[in-house]
Amino acid sequence: MIADGHLVGDGSWELKVLVTDLSVERCLRVKGDLHIGGVMLRLVEELDIAADWSDHALWWPARNCWLSRTRSTLDQYGVQADALLHFTPMHKTLRVQLPDLRYLDCRVDFSVKTFNAVVTLCKELGIRHPEELSFAKPLESDDLRYNYRERESNTSHKKRSVANNSADTNTFIGHHGNSTHSSNNSLDNIKATSGCTPVLPNTTINRSPAPVPTPISSPVNSGTWRKNSPFSTPGSNGHNATPSIFDMTANNSLNTTGNSSFSNMDMSLALSPATPSQEARSKLLRPKNLIERARLNVAWLDSSLSIMEQGVREYSALLLRYKFYSFYDLNPKYDAVRINQIYEQAKWQLLNEEIDCTEEEMLMFGALQLQVNLQSAQPQPLSDTRDGDDDIDAALSDLQDTLEGTHVHSNTSDITSIPELSDYLRYMKPKRFTLKGFKRYWFVCKDLQLFAFKNRGESGSGPAHQIPLRGCEVTPDVNLSQDKFGIRLEVPGPDGMSEMWIRCDSEAQYAKWMAACRLAAKGKTMADASYDAEVSSILAFLAMQKPAPAPAINPSSLDIQPDDYVAPRFIRKLKNKVSTRILEAHTNVKDLSLTEAKLNYIKAWQSLPEYGVSLFVVKFMGQRKEELLGVAFNRLMRMEMTTGDHIKTWRYNTMKAWNVNWEVKHMMVQFEEENVIFSCLSADCKVVHEFIGGYIFLSMRSKEANQTLNEELFHKLTGGWS
Repeated sequence: MIADGHLVGDGSWELKVLVTDLSVERCLRVKGDLHIGGVMLRLVEELDIAADWSDHALWWPARNCWLSRTRSTLDQYGVQADALLHFTPMHKTLRVQLPDLRYLDCRVDFSVKTFNAVVTLCKELGIRHPEELSFAKPLESDDLRYNYRERESNTSHKKRSVANNSADTNTFIGHHGNSTHSSNNSLDNIKATSGCTPVLPNTTINRSPAPVPTPISSPVNSGTWRKNSPFSTPGSNGHNATPSIFDMTANNSLNTTGNSSFSNMDMSLALSPATPSQEARSKLLRPKNLIERARLNVAWLDSSLSIMEQGVREYSALLLRYKFYSFYDLNPKYDAVRINQIYEQAKWQLLNEEIDCTEEEMLMFGALQLQVNLQSAQPQPLSDTRDGDDDIDAALSDLQDTLEGTHVHSNTSDITSIPELSDYLRYMKPKRFTLKGFKRYWFVCKDLQLFAFKNRGESGSGPAHQIPLRGCEVTPDVNLSQDKFGIRLEVPGPDGMSEMWIRCDSEAQYAKWMAACRLAAKGKTMADASYDAEVSSILAFLAMQKPAPAPAINPSSLDIQPDDYVAPRFIRKLKNKVSTRILEAHTNVKDLSLTEAKLNYIKAWQSLPEYGVSLFVVKFMGQRKEELLGVAFNRLMRMEMTTGDHIKTWRYNTMKAWNVNWEVKHMMVQFEEENVIFSCLSADCKVVHEFIGGYIFLSMRSKEANQTLNEELFHKLTGGWS
């Protein structure tokens, strides 16, 4: 039977497709066994418009997914007659905020996984090791007032009634088709058994441009960086397949074309404005306590899902930030942009009080920042052109160290002996409701153990105290103005972490013992090659904190705004003395070059006790109260909610596997000594899962010159499915 020119009763039906570029809807007569590629081919033939449609794909708003498998059929995807598909470009304009708070308008593939989109963007920006970065959604102050689970429950009924709400970044449910509602990752056999998809109500794509926000300041003048796409979009300006170019959309705009655009962009991203715009600064969040710091991590996008699947639409703004604090092979010769962006992220963490430091450390950071600003205004010397010779010399040095081994300072010539450190130190084990002072002991550090004897003569007998250093938390307790050089040890035990304090008499003594304790906590002895470098780094860090008797620069010659250099709590304390104190500290770093000042800033940031710890509010299995979970590059930490004191630490080198039950949102991490089970309250458990898997992935990187990024392994470790 034929009706309206179509054969009725043959199993065919009409499929509605909206072509977003043209705002035109087409109805196609299809069958369920027609593959996705065939649908797009028939649609293009019916449109009969001479254009490049190669960047287009089918998006299903009701299911919030791309129909990316072109060989799959409509039946396999579950598309039926009531479905409305969108034929839309995969590359769309995204407003990306860099760590230095500038915005970059760029064309990003909304159809690939977020991890792949970040890799492609970083490649065009000239940022090496893109696996360290990710996208995050902008947060507002209200997002820090409640946990993710609380917001989820309070807004669940609203999401059911309001159809245009976009999905929360971290809202997931398990796939029911081929899932066991759990995932399993093992360091022995890297596998995963299930997946997750975001919950998203029915949404439609609005192709009309969103209002453009007030431009953010740029290196040249006010404006927003634009990165034009090499992909053609019908109905827009015809972009050809030339390499991407960058230009300024502001008065006296900087226009660059051809290959020179990449070098110009690299130079611009390697030098940031001394002061961001007021708009960018007004959107910064300043957490008031550890709980609010933990709630910041709800913003991270899922690296295993596309940007579009996570509620992000064209012209939306996302933050490009360093997510994993494990910076690999930071080379000034190749990483000018990378070093600058890491420096900027560290700077704003300190100014926003996302990480704590002492007054002397804050002034040192302010002095280094001042040196960076002064050097940025000066012409920088060109790098040495003998790059080939430098690479050969570096390779020969590495080979020499490998063949000769490391030099260990020892009183004996026996190379089989284990190096040890011994001296008189003061020791105290604090206890509640008791006032005990420090007692003097003869300490010996040897073979990852710390032995305390009542005096030097008893070192041959049994020690009064024996402290295993492997796996302990080592925190500095230093106040230069009071000549206080302390080491705080938190030693794991059956009942949790035991706290012990050690006090040194001088900087030199402190540097040696602090370096030994840090290495021992990682399972390394003083025979390790990094011991001498660690001692030198600690001494240099202390030297930069010493204020000079008088500033080398006249305070009246510089206009120092305290808000740009010092965190608010120190401004309230120092009041009108901030500028003078910064200039006094600047005397110690006034001879550093631009790159040296940034690298010293980064190294000092990495030396802070709280560096690189991403916090989450969790509830451990069998516990009623909420606690903090700290995720670092080499360990997990169970922490007290208000004070941040460590209750227990688990090292990754003792971890066997980690499992997630997506149905009940519980995560279990299997260590050699025990299994740890918890639910995450401040973010979805997928975020914690990705942090752990990401750090495991980063630890597998090697120094091979031909190393390529193993994206498949990253997704296996972080994605929660195979």
